[in-house]
Amino acid sequence: MTVLPLQNYDMSEDTGFLCRYDTGDITLTGNIKKAADIALNLPNILPSGNVRSYLVKNLPNINIDHDINGLSNAELRMATIHYSFMVQSYIWGEKEPPEMLPSCLAIPMVALSDSIGQPPILTYSGYVLDNWSRIDKTKPIDLDNIHMIQNFLGGQDEAWFVLVHVAIEAHAGQILSAMGPIIEAANKDEPERLRELLTSTATRWAGINAIFDRMPEKCDPYIYFERVRPYIHGWKDNPALPDGIIYEGVERYSNKAQAFRGQTGSQSSIVPSMDALLCVGHATDPLREFLDQLHRYRSPKHRQFIEDVRTASNLRHYVSNSKDTGLINAYNTNIQAVADFRSRHLEYAASYINKQQKQADGNDTDVGTGGTPFMRYLKKHRDETQANLLAA
Repeated sequence: MTVLPLQNYDMSEDTGFLCRYDTGDITLTGNIKKAADIALNLPNILPSGNVRSYLVKNLPNINIDHDINGLSNAELRMATIHYSFMVQSYIWGEKEPPEMLPSCLAIPMVALSDSIGQPPILTYSGYVLDNWSRIDKTKPIDLDNIHMIQNFLGGQDEAWFVLVHVAIEAHAGQILSAMGPIIEAANKDEPERLRELLTSTATRWAGINAIFDRMPEKCDPYIYFERVRPYIHGWKDNPALPDGIIYEGVERYSNKAQAFRGQTGSQSSIVPSMDALLCVGHATDPLREFLDQLHRYRSPKHRQFIEDVRTASNLRHYVSNSKDTGLINAYNTNIQAVADFRSRHLEYAASYINKQQKQADGNDTDVGTGGTPFMRYLKKHRDETQANLLAA
């Protein structure tokens, strides 16, 4: 088993798991354009407290065959961003969540999600991976050169939260592009080349952790909890919606409530790819089930990349058997870098969520936006990562 070039997984060295195009360059037309314009007006409508009536009154009637079938992949993904933000706004934009998503949102949302192979809810792909554009198209994807396309309320804190993730994803591209060569070097018994590659990825990880450290600069914990987080929850394992949501007019759901997990940074594919490369395993227990479920919310090609890396990599066994101190240290530096990233994620979860004041069942301080008991979940996977350090 070999890992294919990144383009086979809809990835690139420059963008990693981000979309390989600039979303700001995509133009929608017709009824989808009308719907997108309504979505882009959400920052003006949500503060009114009447977003549901606004959406029902103003959204165009979408004909799946005429308006959605035939869109390019980039257009489908952009339309999915706008509709998923409107879906979240309809559910969480007023005091009490409804039991039903109206057909004007439910039918297009399901059709668009089907077309890109993901569940009909806002996912990490729509929130982060496809939801950015460069300010100067001649410059790299860095924090000083990107902006968010679609917002809920808008403002610095919401944008910074998303854009830090965008910058991390872009910075990870070189690490992801090195995974195939790393596996190849181990299979071909090329320890010097392998050491160089692992040293390079560890250096790149230091850059990722430095970006992650910048989250508090422009995203305040209180603002995040009160004005960013409420809109990104799902309706699986959410106390406010114990039965999920009915997607009105969607035939295959037969008017039965559906439960989907909300978007979460744990849907990012970077760390799972590193787990796959470094052969880090996670114990089979109830918390492992969350990990497996979140995998289904990634795009199909990104899931395939993780699975191919996991199948192909024999890295830990090779490094362990090599008895090469330099190689073991290079491997351990990557393990520690991922553990440090997970530690910082755990710290942010505590300060941005767990230590805030619980305001409503739908924005619980003990339940993640993905519906997970996040503090236990994050700590467990951090500890399991560190447990894979090899003795030199």
